[in-house]
Amino acid sequence: MDAKESYIFMLISLFLCLFNIHLCFGAESISANQSLSGDETIVSSGGNYELGFFKPGNSSKYYIGIWYKKVSEQTVVWVANREKPVTNKNSSELKIVNGNLVLLDESQTRVWSTDTRSDFPNIEAVLFDEGNFVLRNGPSSILWQSLDYPTDTWLPGTKISFDKRTNKTKTLTSWKNSEDPSPGLYTLEVDPIGNQGVIMWNRSKWIWYSGYWDGEAFSRVPEMLNQNSYSLFNFSYTSNKNETSFSYSSIRTLSFISRLVIDNSGQIKLLSWLDKTNKWSFIWSEPKQQCEVSDVCGAYGICNQLALPFCNCLPAYKSRFEKSWILGDYSGGCVRNIELECGKSNPSNGGKDMFGKYSYIKLPNNSQPVSLVRSMTGCKSICLSNCSCSAYAYHDSACFTWRGDLFNMQQLSKENVDGKVIYIRLNSLEFSKESRKVVYAIVGGSSLVAVIILVGLILVWKSRRAGERAVEGTLMAFGYKDMQSATKNFSDRRNMEQTQDGKVNFFPARAATVTIDGGDILSILDPNLNHIADIEEVTRICRLACWCIQDDENARPSMSQIVQILEGVLEVNLPPDPRNFQLFLDMNNEEDIVFFTDKSPSLSLLMKSDPLWTSSLSNNSTSSGRS
Repeated sequence: MDAKESYIFMLISLFLCLFNIHLCFGAESISANQSLSGDETIVSSGGNYELGFFKPGNSSKYYIGIWYKKVSEQTVVWVANREKPVTNKNSSELKIVNGNLVLLDESQTRVWSTDTRSDFPNIEAVLFDEGNFVLRNGPSSILWQSLDYPTDTWLPGTKISFDKRTNKTKTLTSWKNSEDPSPGLYTLEVDPIGNQGVIMWNRSKWIWYSGYWDGEAFSRVPEMLNQNSYSLFNFSYTSNKNETSFSYSSIRTLSFISRLVIDNSGQIKLLSWLDKTNKWSFIWSEPKQQCEVSDVCGAYGICNQLALPFCNCLPAYKSRFEKSWILGDYSGGCVRNIELECGKSNPSNGGKDMFGKYSYIKLPNNSQPVSLVRSMTGCKSICLSNCSCSAYAYHDSACFTWRGDLFNMQQLSKENVDGKVIYIRLNSLEFSKESRKVVYAIVGGSSLVAVIILVGLILVWKSRRAGERAVEGTLMAFGYKDMQSATKNFSDRRNMEQTQDGKVNFFPARAATVTIDGGDILSILDPNLNHIADIEEVTRICRLACWCIQDDENARPSMSQIVQILEGVLEVNLPPDPRNFQLFLDMNNEEDIVFFTDKSPSLSLLMKSDPLWTSSLSNNSTSSGRS
C-alpha cells in the first residue's frame, strides 16, 4: 500500500468513526446518529466512570449501567433497566430516538427510556466525571439526568430529597440480590414531614431512622462526626417550603473514590476505595450491627452477628428460596422440613406435634404473655393445645407464647444475659429422625471401635512375630517414659535449631521478628511448600499469632475476634514485639530465660464496619511494667 492509499484509508476510517451509527471506543457521549451495543462503552472525560452493558455475577442477563473506570473490582453505581434486562447485548442497543434515550432489545422492542420528547437536532447523552449521565440539548439545556433516578448508590455531590411542590421523592433502593439489580426490600428516603432519614422495609414498615439533624449530623449517627468521616466529607441537610433534602460531598478531589450504598441486607454503608489494598474500606454503617436490621433473615431465620453468612435456618428448617439464599437475599426466610400435624383432619402418622428446644436465643418480637400459668409444663400445655401457637418460652416465672411465623431471632453467646431458651413447634417425625440418627451413630461408632480393636490386635500379633525374628541392630521400641525423658517432658526444644555459630534459633521468635520487621514472610513456611502460599493470608495469621501471645492479657484478642480475623471480617494491625520471645534471640540456653511482663500496647484492630471500635478499645486497655 503506497502513501496515497494509506492516506485515503485513514480518511475513510476517520469518517466511519465520526459518522457510523455505532460508537468508537473512548467516546464520552452518544449523539443522535449513534448507538451503543455489545462491548462498546462511553467514558467520562476524566476517566472516572464508564457506561455500557454489564452482567452481574453469574447472571445471564444484561443491563445498562455506570461503574467506576479506575476501580479494579467492577462496582456498578447506577442501572437503567434494572427491572427489564436484555438477553443479548450484541443485538440490543442504546440510542436516541426523537429526543428520547431508549434501550431496544434484540427484537427492537423498547425496554427502557428516559420518557422525554424533543425536536432539537443536537441532542446528545453525555457521561460526566461526577457519575451523572445527562441527556441534553447543549451545555445549558438538560432534558434528563440519571442523578434524578438513583438506584442503590448515593454518590458525592448528589442528594436524596422530597419535593414538597410535586410530592416527588429521590430515594435509594437496594438490589434484590447480588445478581439481580431489580428493586429489593429496602429503601432510604428523607422524612417528608420531619427531619429524619428513614429506611422503609418493603416500603411500608420503618426499621431504622436517623434521628434529628443538629446542624452537623443526625443524632443517631454519631459516626458522621468521627475523624474518618468528618475529615473526608461534608454533610448537608435542608428543609424549607420547597423541599427536604440530604446530601454529602467529598472534601478531597474526585480522585478520592467513595460511595454510600444501601445493600440488600438492609444496611446503609459508607465506603471508600483504597488503591493500596484494591478493596473497598468501610467507614461506617447503619444500623451498626447486621442483626439489628428488622426481619433481615425472614421467618424462622436466625441471625448470628459473628457468623458468615450471618443468616441461617434453625435446625429442622430449610431455606424457602435456596437460590436467593445463596445470593445473599434471606428475606424469604425458612420453612419446616416436615409440615406440622396440628390442624390436619387426617394425620398421616397419627402422631402429634412436639417442641424443639433452642438455647441462647434473643427471643422474637410480638410475644403474648399468658397469665395464671406458673410452670413450664403448664406453659407447654397451653401452646400444644392451640394449633396457632408456634412457640413458647418460660422464664422469670412467666409464660410467653407466639402465634404465626417467628421473626428477628438472634443467636447469642453463652455469656450474653439476653439469651433465652425457646421451644418451637415441630412435627414429631423430626424427633424420630433424630432418634434414628443417634442409633445410627451408636451402631456406626461401635462398629468403628470394633474394627479399630481388630486392626490393633492384628498389628500387635504381627509385631510380636517380627520381634521373635529380630536380630541385633534392628530398631528399638521406646515407651512413653523414654520419650518423656528424651524430650525434657515434651518441651519447646522441638521448635529450636542450632545455627553454625552455636546460637539457638527459636522458631517462634524468628517468625515474630520476620512478621514485625516486615521481612520475607514466606521464608518461615515449611520448605516443602516451595514458597507457594497466599502472602496476605500468611501475614494475617502471623500477626494474629503475635497478638495472642502478648504479655498483657488485655492486649490479646477474644475468640470471637480471632474467628472474625481468620474469616477476614476484621483486619489486624502490626503487633508489638512479644518480649518473651525476643529474649531467645540473644541467649544460647533456653533454660537461662526468665519470663517477665513488660509494658505492652493494646490490641489495635480495625473493624471494617465501625472504625470507632479501635479508639474505644485503646482507651480501655491496661498495661503492666517490669517486675
